[in-house]
Amino acid sequence: MADKISSPGCSILLIGGSLRTNSVNAAVLQTARTLIPANAEASIYAGLSDLPHFNPDLDRDPLPEAVGRLRAELRRADAVLFSTPEYAGSLPGSFKNLLDWTIGGADGSLHRVPVGWVNPSAHGGAQGAYDALHTVLTMAGADIWPPACVAVPVPRDVIGADGLIADAVFTNVVGGALKALVARIAERRRESKAL
Repeated sequence: MADKISSPGCSILLIGGSLRTNSVNAAVLQTARTLIPANAEASIYAGLSDLPHFNPDLDRDPLPEAVGRLRAELRRADAVLFSTPEYAGSLPGSFKNLLDWTIGGADGSLHRVPVGWVNPSAHGGAQGAYDALHTVLTMAGADIWPPACVAVPVPRDVIGADGLIADAVFTNVVGGALKALVARIAERRRESKAL
C-alpha cells in the first residue's frame, strides 16, 4: 500500500472507457483502487452503459437519472483517474459520450478537477485515444496533472482470476500516479486557503 500523504479525506473517482466485461481497463481500475494512499478513498464509476446520448435539450432539470448520478459522483470526487481503450484511432463513443455530459457549468463538471490517466496498451498503443482525451479534458477546463498521466503495458496474463493485476512495475507506476493526484489535491486545497 502507498504511504500517507498530507491531504485529509480526499476522494478519487476511477472512470473506465470500456463496456467490455473483464476488460484490461476494468482490471486497471480495480487494481488502482487497492493502491490508493491510506489517507484517501477511491470509487469506480459503473454507469457508463446507462448514460443517454448527449443532447443539450436534456441537459436541464430534471436531468436524466443516469446523468444525475454521474454528476453527483463527480461532485463528491476531489480528482479523477481514467483508463480507456482506443477504438478506430480515438476514444470509444460511449466514453466520449460520458465526457460530453461533464462539460459546461460547475455542477458535476470536470472544470478545475485534477485528473490523470493510465494507458495500459502495449507497444505505445492507444495514443490516439489519449491524445483525444487530452484535447477533451483541456476543453473541459480539467486540471490535467502530468505526473498522474502514465502509460504502463498490461499483458492479459498478469490479470488474475480476481480481476487484479499482479505486476510490480504496474503497482509502482500506478501507485505513483495516485500519490501524484493526492498531492495535487493537497496543493489545490492550500491554494484555495491562500486566496
